[in-house]
Amino acid sequence: MSRTTPPRPFDVTALFPQLAPLARTATRLHPRAGSPSRHDSSVGGPLLWPAGEPWPYCDGPHEWDQVNEPTSPADVRVQRRIHEAAANRPHGGPHASGYTDEERAALERINAGRPWPEGPIAMLPVAQLYVRDVPLLRPPGQADADLLQVLWCPFDHPEHPRTALVRRSAAEVTDVLDAPPEPPAVQFSDYVPQPCLLSPEQVTEYPHFLELDKELRERLADWSRWQAAGDAVDGAYAVAPQEFYTNKLSVSPGWKAGGWSRWGLTDLVPRACSACGTAMEPLLTIASTEWNGGTKDWAPEGDRARDPLPPGVPPANYTRIVVAGGYALQLHVCPVSADHPHLELVQ
Repeated sequence: MSRTTPPRPFDVTALFPQLAPLARTATRLHPRAGSPSRHDSSVGGPLLWPAGEPWPYCDGPHEWDQVNEPTSPADVRVQRRIHEAAANRPHGGPHASGYTDEERAALERINAGRPWPEGPIAMLPVAQLYVRDVPLLRPPGQADADLLQVLWCPFDHPEHPRTALVRRSAAEVTDVLDAPPEPPAVQFSDYVPQPCLLSPEQVTEYPHFLELDKELRERLADWSRWQAAGDAVDGAYAVAPQEFYTNKLSVSPGWKAGGWSRWGLTDLVPRACSACGTAMEPLLTIASTEWNGGTKDWAPEGDRARDPLPPGVPPANYTRIVVAGGYALQLHVCPVSADHPHLELVQ
């Protein structure tokens, strides 16, 4: 099902023409639960992986925080199915307590945890994106690479999962790996993506307020300059109109490719390539939520009525991924060479 972001309240470049040359295209991915194949762009779906190519493993360290009991990806999936089945049962039925005897037994086994893993562990698929769905992903110097695959180690290193990026030509994968390895345990169930299909949509973004020069920041913080937009500007932002710009006009929330970086957890941090010093660019945002209270008008029209989530799942958290307590993991890459190391940034 296609999804369309509602139009922005007005064209911000009409009031602030200095923003026009800073516009960038971002592709919002709109992940929603589904059953992707290895030939689909997806979150948490199977990867088109060559049978003869080694699977990525993480060498660690994988340290136990002695608070969270590790569990397996398979157990996380079973646990989710049980909770959803119980939530969909009518109250007062034969299982009014919520769970069947078999389900309670399964949950007790899962909650007991698993042994903490030792040695390297297999990385988990996070996303697979075909260039046909997200054209801006074609890497520099690799004209035939039409597929981006993102995996991660489901343990904190030290504050978020460690990621791996693989670029390849889909046409060159003729013998496919049918049963990739899985890690014996994960630190948090939030690091196991729910399989999702995507509805890519291109939108226009402008830099986050913190990335603008001092003069333009001062203009955006001046309420009198917004008056020409009339009722299109929410008067509740009069004391801080730059927040109106940040929430509604600049950087889209949720899973996306390209565009501009979102800030807020920290001030700006350097994003220079460690290999050549070139300024790095956003590649992929792995988000904990598709929107929140401040960015809810970025939600595609009708989405909240169309995509109900099970009880206990945070609003708009279709992938079930939660990073760093509810933030996003932004992956940046060097525009000079896809072989240069990428950068991980939590915001």
